[in-house]
This record gives sequence, C-alpha cells and structure tokens, in this order.
Amino acid sequence: MGSSPTFRTSTTMSSSKNILLINPWIYDFTAYDYWLKPLGLLYIASILRENTNCRLALIDCLDRQHPLLAKKLKEKPDGRGAFPKEEVTKPQTLKGVPRKYSRYGIPLSLFIHELNRIPRPELVLITCAMTYWYPGVQLAVELVRQKFGQVPVVLGGIYASLVPEHAKSNSGADFVVQGAGENEILPLLNRVFGDGFSALQEFKNFEGLPYPAFDLLRNKEGLPLFTSRGCPYRCTFCASHLLYKDFEQRSPFSVISEIESHFRAHGTLHFAFFDDALLLNKRKHIIPILKGIVRKKLPLTFHTPNGLHVREIDFELASLLKQANVQSLFLSQESFNERFLARACPKVAPDDLAKALVELEKAGYRREEINVYLIVGLEGQDVSQIKEDILKVKRIGARPRLTYYSPVPGTEEWKRLVAEGCVPQDADPLLHNKLTFPYLWGSFQTSDFDSVRNLLID
Repeated sequence: MGSSPTFRTSTTMSSSKNILLINPWIYDFTAYDYWLKPLGLLYIASILRENTNCRLALIDCLDRQHPLLAKKLKEKPDGRGAFPKEEVTKPQTLKGVPRKYSRYGIPLSLFIHELNRIPRPELVLITCAMTYWYPGVQLAVELVRQKFGQVPVVLGGIYASLVPEHAKSNSGADFVVQGAGENEILPLLNRVFGDGFSALQEFKNFEGLPYPAFDLLRNKEGLPLFTSRGCPYRCTFCASHLLYKDFEQRSPFSVISEIESHFRAHGTLHFAFFDDALLLNKRKHIIPILKGIVRKKLPLTFHTPNGLHVREIDFELASLLKQANVQSLFLSQESFNERFLARACPKVAPDDLAKALVELEKAGYRREEINVYLIVGLEGQDVSQIKEDILKVKRIGARPRLTYYSPVPGTEEWKRLVAEGCVPQDADPLLHNKLTFPYLWGSFQTSDFDSVRNLLID
C-alpha cells in the first residue's frame, strides 16, 4: 500500500464531503503496541459509509509500518511491537515523576506530509483513548488548523467521555462526543452540514453495528475485536461501567462471522479480544465462539491483552482456548490480598489463579507462558504485599505482569482520593497517568519501584 490515506466512497446518498479521521500520538512515559487500533473511530467510519456519500481518509499517528519511517522497527511474530518515539519536554505538572517523557508515533514531518497529500477535509474526527494522552489531540488539532483553517473538529473517545469539560476547554475541538458515538455522529453531521445531509439510523445495541472499517488501516496482520461492551462488575478502580452503562454481548454467530470476514478480506492472522468481560456468561458466549472458531479450521491466532476473569476458567473452557489457538493468555488476578479484593475487586478471589492454572496446564498450556496481571500503585497499597504477590505468581510457575493504577475520574477510588484531599476534582488529566499517582501522592519511593521491578527479572 502507498503512503497516502485511502479514500472509500459509498453510493447510498447524493451528498459528498471529505472527512478526515485522526488517531493521534501518545504522550506518555511508556507505550507499546499490544494490537492497538482506533477501534471506536473505525466503527464510526463504517457508519458513515453506510449512511452517507462521504469520502474518508485516516491518518494514524500510531502507524508503525508507515513506509516513510526512517527506521524499520522490530516486530514480534504476533504483531506486537514498539512505537517510534521522540523524547519531549516533560510538562511542569509531571516534573516530579523521574521518568523520560516521549511522544510516541510517527514524526511530525510525516503527519504534515499526510495532511499535504489529502483533499481538503470539510470535517475532522479525532479520538483519544487515555485521558492523559490529550496533548496528542492538541497537537493534531493545531496542525490541522494551520493547514486547513477553521474546519470543524469532532472529538470522541475515552478522554472526551470521562473529562468532557476539560476536553471542551482544552482540546481545540468544536464538538465533544461523550460515550459511544454511534447514535451521535449522524445527527452531528446534519448539524454541521445542514438538515437532511444524512438520513438518521438508530443503533439499539452493539450487535447492530457494522464491522469496523479496518481497510483504512495499513497494518491489518493483527486486529482487535470487541465481542462485548462494558462489564457488570464494579471494581473500584475501573471505568468500564462509566464508558458503557450496560453490559452487552454480541451473538457468537456475529463474532465468528466478523473474524472470518477480516481473515478473507485482509488476510488477518492475529486477533486480540479487547473485551472487559470476555468470559462472562461463558456457556452462551465465549464457549460457542471458541467452538465456532475451531470448526472453521482457519490458520488464526488469538490473544487476550485486556485480561481474563480467572474464576471462569474451568477445564472445558481451557481446552477450547487451546484448541482455538489462543496463544497470548493474560489473566487478571490483580492481588492475593483478601481484604483488598473484597473491597476493590469482586471479580476474583485469592485462590482462583491456582485453580485456573491447573485447568490450563491440563489443557496443554505451559505455566511459564501464562501472564498474570497484578495491580500496583493504589493509595495505601503495601509494597511488601505487592512483592509477595509477584513471588507467589512466580512460585506457581506463571509470569507476573504489573499494571499500574491510573486514578480514573468517576471511579470509586477517584472519589475517595478527592474526598481525602489527595487530588483535586478538576485535576489536570496528566495526573491520571498510571505512573503519576504512585510517585506524586502514593507511599511508594523510587527505590520501591526499583525493587519491585527487579523481582520481575530475577
């Protein structure tokens, strides 16, 4: 594929506009591509195709395979890899964090190159996953304005949903869409371009959405999947229920059909399940999905980067995961501290992991290839307990993986922090960063982080 963005035209309507979609840079202390794609933005792209005659272009600032990158980056066989990056000046807000701060993604010169290659857009849609990645939005909007003037800009995604007032005041966007945008985008087009520009289509549930417009991406070797949205659990540190009010699961037939469609259309061999609750209602959901995958006999590999609910894993499920070639297993144990789990994380108990590993091992998995998430950085979390959690995972033969707590607005942990005066309600979203809270407000010292990380490599 060439270096210019791809345009696709629908013939369903007479009106035609150029719409630019942007997946912006990541500004952070660390970032790595675990099959990351702008999934929400690509769902919106498909809705636009079905209901308008607009021409769509995508500039993906996180495109690790851009042909004009000066240096080819190493990539794992399953599609994971490092982003290009450039160290940038650390914002004053983050001066207390002893880490280098970088912009991850394509160089600015390549972004400008892409702007110069596309027809002038009449609308720009931009997403932002983490609240604390908003500097990437600001930069993208600034460069778009420099090139095209006052073209309308619409911002959606997690940043817009969790801190909409900050997004309205600081992103540079003209419109900020909160929550899932499938029922917002077509009315918004009529608002921008005039009543009657687009017929309105109401999506009553997640099942009714068209497949994401993955053809707009350059790299389609590994793609993310949502088989559900939301989560019925209410872990005190998680924002899933804030982003999606209801827990919705697609039909197994729909999921299997989508997987086969992307394999046939794009040659995709790796799929990553990005659900927050993939294994819930397993007899009606993931088990039929896995059985369908096995029946298709396609040469595919699957991954679970968001973490699986450990207590749902029995021998039947473990066997089907193995048969369906689910290779990258990430399990969400979070902690072995019974009091912590009872307060903050009702989805798991201290002995769930040991039971799950027995079943996975019987199904043919090797323990050393199974990743186990442990949370780090919550206020009041004891360093000695975290070290013991790491050692326990290692003693039973699995691989501990640390997930650093991010103080997410609206969660119970956030409300507690605000009530205790640890963080202001209107804090700069940069302070939501997963490495910010432990260093700036938590009880951790730099030496504590070093000793915890050293346990991972011993």
